[in-house]
Amino acid sequence: MRSEQEVSEAIELYSDTVRRICMIYLKNYADTEDIFQTVFLKYAINNDIFENEAHRRAWFIRVTINACKDLLKNFFRSHFVSLEQVMEQPAALSSEHREVLETVLALPQKYRDVVYLHYYEDYTAPEISRILGKNVNTVYTLLTRSKQMLKERLGGDGDE
Repeated sequence: MRSEQEVSEAIELYSDTVRRICMIYLKNYADTEDIFQTVFLKYAINNDIFENEAHRRAWFIRVTINACKDLLKNFFRSHFVSLEQVMEQPAALSSEHREVLETVLALPQKYRDVVYLHYYEDYTAPEISRILGKNVNTVYTLLTRSKQMLKERLGGDGDE
């Protein structure tokens, strides 16, 4: 079991990342907080030694994604929260950023994952392929297709 100091440091470093991933998957603040607690509890009782900080960060992302997927697969989960309800929550986003976020959230899950990891978490395609367990070329294809979808939906000029 990890020390309280280790867990506190991890929460300070990874809380934003975990919450953002949860919101992308779950679109619900209450479920986000539940998964947030679950992820950091797993970290507290996990005795694995990480090779480096990147390995630890990837562990948090993978565990968060898996926990979100498990919650979404839950048989008893019978309610649905619309994107509109998520966007009604108070946020410090400008209207332009809000529009981009809405468009990213509207993408199919496989595109949403790679867009989030690439543009919000600054992972490269090979790193994303290891995190998601996909072929590197598949990640490149998903990124290209998602850029095209975003360009069409947002009316961009092709720049990132």
